[in-house]
Amino acid sequence: MIPNHALFIEAINEKKKVRLKMYSVADSGVVDRVCAPMDYGPGLTHKDGLNRYWLWDCTNNAGPHALGLLPQEIVDLQMLGEVFDPAQFTDRPAKWFTPRDWGSQS
Repeated sequence: MIPNHALFIEAINEKKKVRLKMYSVADSGVVDRVCAPMDYGPGLTHKDGLNRYWLWDCTNNAGPHALGLLPQEIVDLQMLGEVFDPAQFTDRPAKWFTPRDWGSQS
């Protein structure tokens, strides 16, 4: 888990966007993104069973929006004041691993 794991969970519950700094192999360095936190847990596309931080990349205009990051790929994560709408997640799992009260989006 990342040092501010509790903040990530709080951002899910409060539906607040986060500023994510992550190491990008494609960019050969650290990149900065604004994301909506989706979940923490294993993913269906990864067969290794490792827990990942799942985020919706709000700044990506081309390609997939969902990011599944291992803790060591995250350099920093800070909660922002901006609220997100979970209905924007067009590619989401049938079941969340992290409990939340998002109404019909839970």
